[in-house]
Amino acid sequence: MLKLYGYYRSSAAYRVRIALELKSLNWESVPVNLQFGEQKKESFSQHNPQGLVPMLESSGQFFAQSLAIIEYLEELHPEPPLLPSGTAQRARVRGMAHQIAMEMHPLNNLRVLKYLENELGLNEEKKTSWYQHWIAEGFRSLEKTLKIYGSEGQFCFGESLSLVDVCLIPQVYNGLRFNCDFSGYPLIKSIWDHCMTLDAFRHASPEAQPDAPEE
Repeated sequence: MLKLYGYYRSSAAYRVRIALELKSLNWESVPVNLQFGEQKKESFSQHNPQGLVPMLESSGQFFAQSLAIIEYLEELHPEPPLLPSGTAQRARVRGMAHQIAMEMHPLNNLRVLKYLENELGLNEEKKTSWYQHWIAEGFRSLEKTLKIYGSEGQFCFGESLSLVDVCLIPQVYNGLRFNCDFSGYPLIKSIWDHCMTLDAFRHASPEAQPDAPEE
């Protein structure tokens, strides 16, 4: 049994949930409430000194960082593949995935937003403006990259799901939460609409998690 330590609204944990669902793996959710600081407890930090989610427990071992976890799962369970077979194609997929996970997401994750609010004194309007600015910066270039690589609006790369889609969907989800304008990104919006018709993405969504608040 795989155990995924995460928070329902964490983009990084969301990525791993999608990968687990796409590969039809048997896994258990272990909620870690970031709002209450549970990631700072010794029981968690002894396995992940960064104090970040997600963390995957597998056969008594603990793994951190979402993309590393996903590639670990990819190597153990290669079907269905999240990386294409060709060397150049894998590099392109990884490049787009890194663009989302390493260039966009770190600027608007929870701890950054809390720092902007608590330490720098930004009000809700300015904090939202920060978020929307960096989302727009990232999605403008990603939309152009999708066109260059020939996306037809179902998936980011080629005719099947890949690591890019796994990273894109949580980032779009966050953008929608912060009322970002997606009218200038028709390919991104089309990929979101298509992926959200698939069971794996719906089962991995924040609202479907055991620690999601009841409406």
